[in-house]
Amino acid sequence: MAKQKSDLSRAFSEDGAIKTHVGGQALIEGVMMRGKYNWAVAVREPDGAIYVEEHDLKSGQDKNGWMYWPLVRGCRALVESLMLGFKALEIAALHAFGDEEGEQKAVAEADFVEAEAELDGTAAVAQEEEKRAESVAWEEEKHARAAEADDVSDFDWKRDFGRPDTVIDGLGAQRTLEVVENDGAENPFGHLGMEEAPDSGHGSAGLGAPAADEPAPASEPEPEPEEDSFGHREMVFSMVIGLVLGIVLFIVAPAALTNLIVGEYDDHTLAWNIVDGILRVAVFVFYIWLIGRMEDIRRMFMYHGAEHKAIHCFEHGLPMTPENARQFPRLHVRCGTAFLIMVMVIAILVYTIFPLNAIISGFGVPDGLPKLVLVIVARIVLMPVIAGISYEITVKWAGSHPDNPLVKVILWPGMQMQYLTTHEPDDSQMECAIAAMQAVLAREDAEAAKAAKAPSAA
Repeated sequence: MAKQKSDLSRAFSEDGAIKTHVGGQALIEGVMMRGKYNWAVAVREPDGAIYVEEHDLKSGQDKNGWMYWPLVRGCRALVESLMLGFKALEIAALHAFGDEEGEQKAVAEADFVEAEAELDGTAAVAQEEEKRAESVAWEEEKHARAAEADDVSDFDWKRDFGRPDTVIDGLGAQRTLEVVENDGAENPFGHLGMEEAPDSGHGSAGLGAPAADEPAPASEPEPEPEEDSFGHREMVFSMVIGLVLGIVLFIVAPAALTNLIVGEYDDHTLAWNIVDGILRVAVFVFYIWLIGRMEDIRRMFMYHGAEHKAIHCFEHGLPMTPENARQFPRLHVRCGTAFLIMVMVIAILVYTIFPLNAIISGFGVPDGLPKLVLVIVARIVLMPVIAGISYEITVKWAGSHPDNPLVKVILWPGMQMQYLTTHEPDDSQMECAIAAMQAVLAREDAEAAKAAKAPSAA
């Protein structure tokens, strides 16, 4: 029985014939895919549905050609990846989890409606009782008037004309001016086309105004101001905190520790940069291993594996289905993890070559903290240069020559890191990766068709 190949061996040996520039990023319960013209996010929602959102990619427009020059394009790609990653995470955070605050608000509103219904019912019962009492009083008054009418039934015009009180009683007329209210009875003017004026809601007197003795309707409580949910400001704050922590963990801390171990930078420059680089890689690996123990991050690493499998599936020309994607390795030679490791390796060379010692001696920077601060600042300033060189090696050259033996040597550390940053996904996670991939590929096909029609139209 043939020994099954490892994912590392398969990633190098089974690279698909179709080369694509589409890349991705794992998110909270989803995947972001990025093409030349657009980027798309697919997120698994709490109800099981897949939410897909896509946006145009400004860098895909035919302008700013200098941004695609060697070295410059690496810096552009790094900044753009950070910004797109931030936006994609923001979208995923909005759709990945149920809105607990919204559910609580819905429950509170339901309770309020129920309480209001009960209150309306109680008011209706009280109003019905009041109408019943008024009806009884009206019947009693009617009987009393009928009795009075009986008493004056022998009214005679000739005999009683000079007695006004007797005439009034005999005719059943009112002695005082009273306002007769319509308590829900049929509108006496309906046959004339006149309608009762509805309550205007402004409390003004007039037709349709509520009677003074009617119970006032229960006033709705003013809605309490909503607390801001985890949104854009929180995401920006988290990103800033993440960048600061990244600088502290991967630049400041290794440099400070190296200064304690090796000594002053200009006394042992090569050893200083080597030890600093090794410490930086060690901190990075330990950090990835540590956060990978968290359940949410572990699931994100599963989506990372789904992203790689979806890209493998497309590169091999197979229909984009979970069944087809499942057979491919979770590692990929063009993964950004290899880029990060390459950044740390290239950093050692760049920091060693950079004439920082001449700057130190030229400005007479004293030993101790001032010199250490200068070294840290120089490392931060040189990051774009390092990113540009790393991009040219890992993405442009190594990604285009995966069969080259030297490429395998260069990418080997990054491929090993993918064992930590990827996990085997399930079919539902691969569905998300495929949905995002298809949204990007659809735009690629549309732009290709548009470009093909352009010459004929001209």
